[in-house]
Amino acid sequence: MNFEKYSYYYDLLYKDKNYEAEADYVKTKLLQQKQNIKTILEFGSGTGRHAKLLAKRGFEICGVERSQTMIQKARSEMEDSGPLSAQFKQGDIRSVRIGKKFDAVIALFHVLSYQTSNADALAMFETAAIHLETGGVLLFDCWYGPAVLTNHPETRVKHVEDDTVEVIRIAEPVMFPNQNKVEVHYKLLAIEKSSSTIQQISEIHPMRYYFLTEIELMLELSGFKLSSKENWLDSETLGLSTWNSTFIAEKQ
Repeated sequence: MNFEKYSYYYDLLYKDKNYEAEADYVKTKLLQQKQNIKTILEFGSGTGRHAKLLAKRGFEICGVERSQTMIQKARSEMEDSGPLSAQFKQGDIRSVRIGKKFDAVIALFHVLSYQTSNADALAMFETAAIHLETGGVLLFDCWYGPAVLTNHPETRVKHVEDDTVEVIRIAEPVMFPNQNKVEVHYKLLAIEKSSSTIQQISEIHPMRYYFLTEIELMLELSGFKLSSKENWLDSETLGLSTWNSTFIAEKQ
């Protein structure tokens, strides 16, 4: 999986994503857990959309992202936004070490689900634990297993455009139930409007769906205690209808 080519069209593909509502939700959940949160380490910060909005809400953000292309976009976005407190570092969330502690660690937009092995997931949680003091908060979302197995993934087509490019993306899922994994096969056509040049990109994104008991165990093994669990954004009880789930844990 290589995000470098895909990242050029990332913000356009997700222009309908309500980042403002998500930033409000994350702020609310963090401060409900611990009132004096000021500094946040974000895993998989992408093009910095969440980081920028959380910085606007008064937090100091450090984003870790593997894709250099996305980091460049994030830094450019912050430069155009005035004096907000956000920085971005290239690194692998399974092994990166920033050298300082934070009040909270967040991993949004299914970052955990990209950790498809037990070793990778535990390494991510270990990285979070290393960067938190006792009582620090970890907030993350992921695909929720019971909902994925109830509402199987289907082929989806997305068509977006702006003044310069038209993008058509086909997402075809392949399920591996014995591995708790879905491989999403992306085919993307990008048509440059000025030249009619067509670029084709193919990528496979392996995504793991998680179950409550394994998350509880992994958190415990990594020095955390699960504090709350709910549907992403609507805060309803986890169930069979919604894939996207939120988990909040405290460093012990």
